[in-house]
Amino acid sequence: MRRGLGSETSLRRHHGPARLWIAVAVLVTGTIWLWSSSSVGLLGTYRVQDYVVNELWRTADSNGWRASSAPRTYWSPPPIESESNGYLRVRCNGGLTQQRSAICNAVVVARIMNATLVLPELGTNSFWHDKSGFVDIYDVPHFINSLKYDVRIVMSIEPPRDAPVTWYRTTALEKIRKYGAIHLTPFSHRLAEEIDDPELQRLRCRVNYHALRFKSNIMKTSSDIVNKLRSEGHFMSIHLRFELDMLAYAGCVDIFTPKERVILLKYHAEHFPEKSLVYKQRRLIGKCPLTPEEVGLILRAMGFDNTTRIYLASGKLFGGERFMKIFKDMFPRLENHSMVGSGKLEEIRGLAGSAVDYMVCLLSDIFIPTYDGPSNFANNLMGHRLYNGFRTTITPNRKAIAPIFMDREEGRASGFEERVRQVMFNTHFGAPHKRNHPESFYTNSWPECFCQTKARNHADQCPPDSLNDVLVSQFQDKEDTEVEATNQTDSTSQTEELADGTGLATV
Repeated sequence: MRRGLGSETSLRRHHGPARLWIAVAVLVTGTIWLWSSSSVGLLGTYRVQDYVVNELWRTADSNGWRASSAPRTYWSPPPIESESNGYLRVRCNGGLTQQRSAICNAVVVARIMNATLVLPELGTNSFWHDKSGFVDIYDVPHFINSLKYDVRIVMSIEPPRDAPVTWYRTTALEKIRKYGAIHLTPFSHRLAEEIDDPELQRLRCRVNYHALRFKSNIMKTSSDIVNKLRSEGHFMSIHLRFELDMLAYAGCVDIFTPKERVILLKYHAEHFPEKSLVYKQRRLIGKCPLTPEEVGLILRAMGFDNTTRIYLASGKLFGGERFMKIFKDMFPRLENHSMVGSGKLEEIRGLAGSAVDYMVCLLSDIFIPTYDGPSNFANNLMGHRLYNGFRTTITPNRKAIAPIFMDREEGRASGFEERVRQVMFNTHFGAPHKRNHPESFYTNSWPECFCQTKARNHADQCPPDSLNDVLVSQFQDKEDTEVEATNQTDSTSQTEELADGTGLATV
């Protein structure tokens, strides 16, 4: 036993220095790894911040995916007038993009019910007080022509007899067969986001990204702005959601003056359900919109400097100039749709102005939403940019970023920018990714509305023909229709420019 113990002691004496050197080597290697890993994001090292910024100006990696909303199984033609179950009328409420989602849902519902869709009505927005109708915002002939293989659409019908509305396949279908028409109002979030039928989901994409094209004056104004911004290089767009209605909805009022708090709380009580509005709690769960200063600090931490050209899409900011001053000091090269000049500015008020903002944000090199929610401007834009060529989108994780800002405000600012980078570079930046709750289908239509030319899964294989060719070939026995190439889009091709010379990608 003593010999054995002596041998073990001898081994320890001889191996002690070796083990010490091994331990030192491991410690040094680990330190280097930790230091380097803290400097690596999804797009590479951000020790050299300029390199990262240059990477962000490019589109995200598609991993072989591209947009495709063409049917991949047999798609029956819409019913002729005598075979239709009746007429479906909808009144879409909310703002521009909430109405846009409702229009997409209305087309799908008409398809489900084998009904003829009456051109959707757009309700007057309760906040913006805008009375623009469908014909004022969208290209109606293009809308009807683009969907003629999906649903039958008419401009109007005689006023229907009112009937109660419940479900589409049961009570609603009985009513539509009995009365010949059904009127759904208000029509927002009235169809489930997740539908276990990929062809119906692809129909949503055909409506959203192909059929819904803004009127020519809106497209022209958007084109002028984009061309002017691009003449000086890359530009990013920011949807700064810091208006009265959003701040009142969020209930994050502590940063405002006593007078402003009264206004916000009054608006909240009049328009939204009662809920707990403890500022710190709301902020820690990511329910507070980012302030202009917070957006500026995030951008600066990521490596953007004061030469960055920014298009600001927003309504009237609540709280006035005092919230924007710090942001403008950091990023002075700011523009908005007023850059078109006072003469044209009157033409793009209300929904038309939102439509211009939508198009400019869609085509910007980088898009940053400061607040995302169901069916709103930012969510729809993120989905459209994904479909339109995986354009870079930087989505701040407000829940993860809140403690970092709160520490800074309480004097614990050490490592602030590094902590911000750790959060901000841990994202997909607009690349294909799995849709997880609460992410909306309109925010991320992958994989239903995308395909791969070299797919392992047959369901993901790109159709051999364009969207138009697929539909025409399926319906050529049903009707003899000539389709003008200028009014159709190829959803299996890469991002295209409008043929009318506006220089904007197809909507």
